[in-house]
Amino acid sequence: MTEELQIIGLQQIFRIIPSSDGIRLGEDFMLIDVANGENLGFMNYPFRADAYFFVFCRDGGLDVEINLKHYKMEQNTLLVSIPGSILRVITPLSKEISDGRFIVVAFSKSFLSEVKLDVRRLTEGHMVFSDTPCLQLGDKDKTFLLNYVNIIRDIMDLKIPGARDALGSLFSSIFYVLSGLSEKKAIATKEQTPLTSSQVRLRLIFDRFMELVSENHTSERGMAFYADRLGLTPKYLSKLVKQYSGNAAPEWIDSFVILEAKNMLKYTGASIKEIVYKLHFPNPSVFYRFFKTHTGMTPSEYRNG
Repeated sequence: MTEELQIIGLQQIFRIIPSSDGIRLGEDFMLIDVANGENLGFMNYPFRADAYFFVFCRDGGLDVEINLKHYKMEQNTLLVSIPGSILRVITPLSKEISDGRFIVVAFSKSFLSEVKLDVRRLTEGHMVFSDTPCLQLGDKDKTFLLNYVNIIRDIMDLKIPGARDALGSLFSSIFYVLSGLSEKKAIATKEQTPLTSSQVRLRLIFDRFMELVSENHTSERGMAFYADRLGLTPKYLSKLVKQYSGNAAPEWIDSFVILEAKNMLKYTGASIKEIVYKLHFPNPSVFYRFFKTHTGMTPSEYRNG
């Protein structure tokens, strides 16, 4: 039987983690203190996140993969994962994890859609978290974050009817703060100037394009599909994507397809024929040429490497 890359959202997390652990708000929000690695066992296998995950390492450490890139989580590291990311904990469930302490906050896409956030800032935050998913916090930033966590607990302990709205307002603030901290790290000492209205529009189009590619790359690789969804011509969309990112739009689409293929080759038992079918290639020969052109290896060489 073919193994599939698991898609894990909050409902799956609720089934994995005992109901007595942490605090929850319906099926849309959870906060849990992990005093050992047992509840993180499911993360030793690659999965595609269908929720927002914030993991703060208080003690110990983890080696993680996010979209096949390696990151080391040490004490006071914050990991931010947005929906669509492929995650895996590389570190075995050993003493390093079992002695560690982590705070995990997760919430659904629908929960965030209810939060009052400026659309431009939301898209900027997505871009920043995609580029900089792990953030090392200083003492002042760590204290600030833990104060937020304590406020969340206090709100939940009140058990008031308006808890959802209160958390929503709080999260708009948290999102701005965390995206700001990540952005500060990303730009380091670079001087940043405010975006013009045309730059904001360009960034929104690019972010929407990337969202569509993330959702449809396994079946749609033609520019016409994405241009139609965005109400643009393929030529104009290609121009905007190149202008914003420096890479051509087909390159972005191909990068998602290659990432998907690599994950299926490494982490599932799918045959090459099955991968060709799932990624909608016309035949294995086309897939082989595509994969080798982008990686320098055949699919079999990558799988066995």
